[in-house]
Amino acid sequence: MSTLDPFRERCTDLNDAPVRDGRYVLYWMQRAQRAQTNHALEYAIRLANEHGVPLVVGFGLTADYPDASLRHYRFMLEGLAETAEALRARSIGFVVRIGEPPAVALDLGRDASAIVCDRAYLRHLRRWRFDVARTAGCRVVEVETDLIVPVESVSSKQEYAARTIRPRLHRRLGEFAVPLGAEQIVASGSEVEPKGESLDDVSALLRKLAPHEQPGAVSEFFRGGYRAACERLERFLGERLVHYEESRSEPGLDLGSELSPYLHFGQISPLEVALRAGVEQFIEGLEAGRGAMKNQPGSVGIRTDTSREASSRDAFLEELIVRRGLAHNYVWYAPQYDAYDGLPDWARKTLSDHRSDRREHRYSREELLAARTHDPHWNTAMREMLLTGYMHNYMRMYWGKKILEWTGDPIEAFSTTLSLNNEWFLDGRDPNSYANVAWVFGLHDRPWTEREIFGKVRYMNANGLNRKFDMELYRAKVDRLAGGSAQ
Repeated sequence: MSTLDPFRERCTDLNDAPVRDGRYVLYWMQRAQRAQTNHALEYAIRLANEHGVPLVVGFGLTADYPDASLRHYRFMLEGLAETAEALRARSIGFVVRIGEPPAVALDLGRDASAIVCDRAYLRHLRRWRFDVARTAGCRVVEVETDLIVPVESVSSKQEYAARTIRPRLHRRLGEFAVPLGAEQIVASGSEVEPKGESLDDVSALLRKLAPHEQPGAVSEFFRGGYRAACERLERFLGERLVHYEESRSEPGLDLGSELSPYLHFGQISPLEVALRAGVEQFIEGLEAGRGAMKNQPGSVGIRTDTSREASSRDAFLEELIVRRGLAHNYVWYAPQYDAYDGLPDWARKTLSDHRSDRREHRYSREELLAARTHDPHWNTAMREMLLTGYMHNYMRMYWGKKILEWTGDPIEAFSTTLSLNNEWFLDGRDPNSYANVAWVFGLHDRPWTEREIFGKVRYMNANGLNRKFDMELYRAKVDRLAGGSAQ
């Protein structure tokens, strides 16, 4: 494992302004909403200690974030309330203010020696950071803490598929998958902490924000915060991981980690998840395989541990590191990641060629939201999403494919799928979400046998679900969730 500086290749100066005399260093927190295993936080502590000033963490809370509703705000505020406690226990000031996040950061930054921010990937979030860096009169440093291996350390271009990014990620993984220590702040931030909103009563703050009531909150299924994320991780590692590789696609079984909402809001670090899942053993296997390939020309690699536990661990880390890394690579290098025109040329051409194909079933957005199609499996998946803000991963793929099939125009289908995804899923508006929706329409995939409507884009149907899975078990699971919610 690497012993290099944990901040190497993670920090980017966003301007040329100096670190000036100030009352504190400001960590403008937005993406990484946690006090644990947070490179941006730890870098800000190091900077504050070097200059002998306290650290204040600031968060800008806007009531009109795109596609966000009560569902997302409650989950986020539950996590922020816990983060506030953890930061103040480390003598770090924490302030939440209502307003446009860049304006909040600049206002809090007036008295700051420097501003540290966590890296973001979506277009408007990147613009926020550049706007602050251009206006602030002090140094602004962006720190990557949302990926184990920084996106630009993996590749300098948009990657075609998992098979092209995987070896690049594997080569650098050992340098970055290292534990991050927690440094103690020297000067307490409590005395210089600016005034802000109280997080003692999340419901009261929600009433003040007044976000869109629908979709409603889902705290009975997913409560926000680091502790809740750790509970899910422990349950996954202790009870589910051993079955992950062979049975994770079974929608009626709860074998996934269910961590995507927590990763989306930065309430738990992907590095911490990987370390607790055994990434060190995974890296040892990679290094042994590379050694075997070097010693045996023509070999494709030797797996040193073929146990079911190791296979499931590797399958989980593939999703966490490679697939998630591929999604972030996509939104970082593809300017039109949220547009139909961002799809591969071959996919747009084949879908256009079949635009006029007859659709046996067509549904409006309103009919889809009512979960009243002719397809009981799709309806069950939609009910799970409406109810919990979450959907089994395999069913999310099927869910998107059917919207494409049931919509008269593929461009309209893309728009509908993306808007439903962003508004109703807890982990919507995420690099993973944008890549997943685009995958439905051909991204990170290859051309398949041509057929009606889909052309050469991959097709999925109910017969495949019935053949592979116990769909009655899935329906019963969602029925139980609905019954528990009603009670």
